Amino acid sequence: MSAVFEFLFKYRPLVFEQGDFTLGASGSARIWIAIAAVAAVAGVASYTMARGSSTPADRGIMAGLRIILVALVVFALLQPMLVVSSVVPQQNFVGILVDDSRSMSLTDRDGMPRSAFVTSELTAAEGNLLEALSERFVLRFFRFSDVARRMDGAEELTYAGPRTDLPAALDAARQELSGVPLSGLVVVSDGADTGDRPITDALVPLQAGGIPVFTVGIGDEIIAPDIEMGRVELPRTVLMGTTVMVDVVVTQHGMGAGSVPIIVEDDRMILAEETIDLGGDGEPTVARLGFQLERAGPHRVRFRIPPQPGEQVDRNNAREVMVEVRGDREKILYYEGEPRFEVKFTRRAVEDDENLQLVVLQRTADSKFLRLSVTDSTELQFGFPTSREELYRYRALVLGSVEASHFTHDQLTMIADFVSERGGGLLFLGGRSAFAEGGWGGTPVEEVMPVVLGAPSTSEEGFFTEVDVRPTPAGMAHPTVQLGAELGEVADRWEALPPLTVVNSVTSTKPGATTLLTGSSADYPSDQVVLAFQRYGRGKAAALTAQDSWLWQMHADVPVEDGSHEAFWQQMLRWLVDGVPTPVAAALSRERVDPGSAVRLTATVADSTYIEVNDASVTARITDPLGAIEEVPLSWTVERDGEYVADLRPAMEGDYEVEIVADRDGAALGMGAAHFRVGPGDEEYFGAGRRTSLLERIARETGGQSYTPATVASLPEDLAVTGAGVTLVEERDLWDMPILFLTMLLLMGGEWAFRRARGLV
Repeated sequence: MSAVFEFLFKYRPLVFEQGDFTLGASGSARIWIAIAAVAAVAGVASYTMARGSSTPADRGIMAGLRIILVALVVFALLQPMLVVSSVVPQQNFVGILVDDSRSMSLTDRDGMPRSAFVTSELTAAEGNLLEALSERFVLRFFRFSDVARRMDGAEELTYAGPRTDLPAALDAARQELSGVPLSGLVVVSDGADTGDRPITDALVPLQAGGIPVFTVGIGDEIIAPDIEMGRVELPRTVLMGTTVMVDVVVTQHGMGAGSVPIIVEDDRMILAEETIDLGGDGEPTVARLGFQLERAGPHRVRFRIPPQPGEQVDRNNAREVMVEVRGDREKILYYEGEPRFEVKFTRRAVEDDENLQLVVLQRTADSKFLRLSVTDSTELQFGFPTSREELYRYRALVLGSVEASHFTHDQLTMIADFVSERGGGLLFLGGRSAFAEGGWGGTPVEEVMPVVLGAPSTSEEGFFTEVDVRPTPAGMAHPTVQLGAELGEVADRWEALPPLTVVNSVTSTKPGATTLLTGSSADYPSDQVVLAFQRYGRGKAAALTAQDSWLWQMHADVPVEDGSHEAFWQQMLRWLVDGVPTPVAAALSRERVDPGSAVRLTATVADSTYIEVNDASVTARITDPLGAIEEVPLSWTVERDGEYVADLRPAMEGDYEVEIVADRDGAALGMGAAHFRVGPGDEEYFGAGRRTSLLERIARETGGQSYTPATVASLPEDLAVTGAGVTLVEERDLWDMPILFLTMLLLMGGEWAFRRARGLV
């Protein structure tokens, strides 16, 4: 369409967008042309007074055609033109940024690698585009992948870069060329940005500087035939022996119907395997896998699909995730307001779990408590903790059947802060003094609860119902609901469990909460929310509204060998402490980097009450693959409280261990750990189709244009018209546009044809 427009109107649409319309005829000439036009129009209008065999409609149509023809002639005589600013040849610079990452070596459907365009258009030997740009501009070349560097020409490209960082490339070119008259930047890339920064960070200074960016999109938008594994989300730390549930997303293009296996492995040991049926073309398919990690320490868990026949790219069939398996014994405080069987059987369910220490504080009478599984005689000797430092030693808190009035206001606020600020896990259990019946409505803790509290029961007997408990679709994907069964047997296991009793009416959850278990009863019209949770601040809160989960162990219909109750409580408490932060934590921007590439190390530091510390001394002890230790100091970022960073650039391939040590005024605050691997990665092969939308956005928001190899021939001329730098004003005639003369011929021919058709000639 652009070529047709240029043929009819002499210039491309971009010239009309950039130019200002004006008339070239002088003032006196315009007067005489106007007089002649009026006379011509009057003469034409006299046709309407002619008689003969013509009708008034015939005469009107012929007069109208003649008037339009006269108007076009007058328009041409007025010498219309466009006033356009264009760059002065060889007085302006243009930065050419060429993608040097691995994705540029991919072969497209035409059988040619993406780099072939660069070779044919931008090398000295063959470059048509290079020649056209060189005639008008002084060119400066940049190669970019994870970093951007100057180069003398496209011949230096290797297409071996580990990733594509478009914002860094635009920043580097803008800063390098800041001292010269710059017409614009040309980016040649597939647009597969795999950097850490948002593209907006680079576009804002370009907009402020009036520097347009012209993008040339290389490669197919869709790679086919191909199977790609989506990003796998796993917790970065898990407790040893915890069941990990993962949803893996697989997408195929051009592979057709069929099934593929998904294999989960760790150190060449298969943890799980599942065969899935592929969805339609471009439709994601979700596979759910569950597995356990038994050995403490770092694990590199790999999810992979074996390469399939005919695949265009097979290096996007696998994902690796680093998981730290903790062998620690996690402390959980279970506070129960009355003697009941739930305490006994919950303790029994986890007593053989070496990674859980369930500390029980049970009220037996006013101001009298039973302490179980405490570490020493001083722990909880005065009852429920009264200070944050004492409560925050636990990673999770379970509140049984206890009324809210038992706690002071400070303790209630502290319980809420335990979740929101400390990041702990909080579980509410059903009972006659729990939820609304326990007066928790209107307290600081109510906001933390994932369920909506109604009014307490007003009947003398109170609320009571027996419910059959079943998992929701969301619950089927949650580790607490698996009951230690195989994935295909979970629903049957729940069907076999006996009903539980509920004395707290809870039928709805808060926005953002997730319901995992529901209960139905023939005597109660609404389904009971049995288990739900929500994220709250840094932590999470769950509500288990049934009062007697121990029936899953002791009911007459439950076989002695059935381990559902034990599995439920072990996974529940393990999930409750999963992801709970420590005062000092370490995180890496990437878990896998190429040798010599940068990785950012971030440490968050807080004191024992989880208040961020900005004046700490923070050091990273980095152990390389050979066991050598290097100490690197971290600096406070200033932008965020308690956040310290350092940039690492490891050169040796292999696994690295990072240990963060923080202290303040000589007192230790804590330690954190992280792991990463140095070696070639496959990041560039995921989502490697041309990202046209991103390239068009870059061009649109900076005032440039976007092209493909088929349309790039107009780039030099467009850059000359829209570019910045040293410019001059040009006047481009419009009176001789082919569209004007073609329209005149059509009008004259149309009038003659009308006369002939009406028998007027």
